[in-house]
Amino acid sequence: MSDALSAASLTDIAALAFGYLCGSIPFGMILTKAFGAGDLRSIGSGNIGATNVLRTGRKDLAAATLLLDALKGTFATLIASRWGADAAMAAGLGAFLGHLYPIWLKFRGGKGVATFLGVVLALDWRAALGFAVVWLAVAFATRYSSLAALIASFATFAILYLLGQSSFAALVFFLACVLWWRHRENILRLRAGTESRIGQKK
Repeated sequence: MSDALSAASLTDIAALAFGYLCGSIPFGMILTKAFGAGDLRSIGSGNIGATNVLRTGRKDLAAATLLLDALKGTFATLIASRWGADAAMAAGLGAFLGHLYPIWLKFRGGKGVATFLGVVLALDWRAALGFAVVWLAVAFATRYSSLAALIASFATFAILYLLGQSSFAALVFFLACVLWWRHRENILRLRAGTESRIGQKK
């Protein structure tokens, strides 16, 4: 029994590390530098995610960043799922944290929305669809990307809970809490009415 537990623990640790390495790839920075859009960390909010890439005026690069940041979470989680649900969740957690705190950028990464969605997509596509619907509805109504992400993240937790996916829901609740923490400055700006809207350059 102890050997089995040790093997399971090592598998989960390996999955976590694998997920972290996948998540830490800074696609936003890579794309903007490769296509001459400048150093993303000196533009707008300095964030490496798709919303800040959009502030360069390159909608194509922003879309590519959004897709790749999501897919790295999906990829890591799906690959690790071969070793079980616990390994999949560990890899998903690793990918999310890797995007937020990439070792290559001195642990200064993005805010995790796209990677969050990518992980959720690998865990349960229905919850990912729910996230997308809520995000689009809030973003369309308010043009605040941050507010849409904040509301959609906890809606995803609720969806998973209602679907009976308690383990996945617990992980997503934790990810949502971290996501809210990473958006704490956005929350302050939302309350002050100074938050940048979608498509607005700072």
